[in-house]
Amino acid sequence: MPIEPSLVSSLTWFAHVARHRSFTKAASEMGVTRAALSQHVKGLEQQLQVRLLNRTTRNMSLTEEGQRLLDILHPSLMSIEQVVNELNESHIEPSGLIRISASRTAARLLIEPHLNEFLTLYPKIRLELIMEDGFTNIVAEGVDVGIRLGVSLEEHMVAVPITPSLTNAIVGSPAYFKQHGIPKNPNDLEAHNCLAYRFTSSGTIDHWSLTSPDQEKHTVIYEPKGSAVFNDDYSMLQAAIQGVGLVKHIDLWVLKHLEEGALTRVLTPWCRPFPGFYLYVPSRENMPKKIRALMDFLVEKRELLKSSLK
Repeated sequence: MPIEPSLVSSLTWFAHVARHRSFTKAASEMGVTRAALSQHVKGLEQQLQVRLLNRTTRNMSLTEEGQRLLDILHPSLMSIEQVVNELNESHIEPSGLIRISASRTAARLLIEPHLNEFLTLYPKIRLELIMEDGFTNIVAEGVDVGIRLGVSLEEHMVAVPITPSLTNAIVGSPAYFKQHGIPKNPNDLEAHNCLAYRFTSSGTIDHWSLTSPDQEKHTVIYEPKGSAVFNDDYSMLQAAIQGVGLVKHIDLWVLKHLEEGALTRVLTPWCRPFPGFYLYVPSRENMPKKIRALMDFLVEKRELLKSSLK
């Protein structure tokens, strides 16, 4: 049996009252008088022949039947509201502030090179870039999106890959290897000046994880103990280019310097692929157009990165 249009209206009004537990607050939110709202709810109770609200001059509560009705109405009305909002926003240009939490490496590789292009495409969007090493709870911190390596993401996050799979690269300058020789396996690293990276968030040293290329695939964890420790990727890389020692970083970060001959890669068979960088958000529901625009833009750039790493 079809539901009468007047009943749909009354159910909506009831849901507002039940959610606020107040006729006054619900009437203010809906822009109607308290008397009109009260009349609709009374009419609904008469039509259903059941009491939905217990009310006195000071307090209001839901009856068992009222709570049961609200439990069904609330998610349904939320779904309707979501569709209406999406339809209303479908023709609106992406705009507003996007707060992005990213590691320094991710920011320098994936955001900074394309900043002008993105902001030119979407002139009504503003970006706030928050660079930090540790994983950020974007909901608790009031951040819109995060960018981190896939291995560090929490399972409940909605994540989209914005780079292909990556591998670590152990590199040094040609001049360094000419003077100190080339390591053939992880044991040889003890005889080299391996520069270290310290995570600012945890204070720990980044260990080098190396996996044997044979069938056994055993993993060696090496702690670099060279003449310098850094908490900045760029400074550490410059030290390697100057011939100070060896560093470990993702291949995408050192690719340009390898192609130019400023760095040489060693122990390549020992460096295994791992998930690349992901853009993550707490939910796909009601995703603002500004967030969708950023996501689509970075996914498009991922295809270019695939070509560069081949």
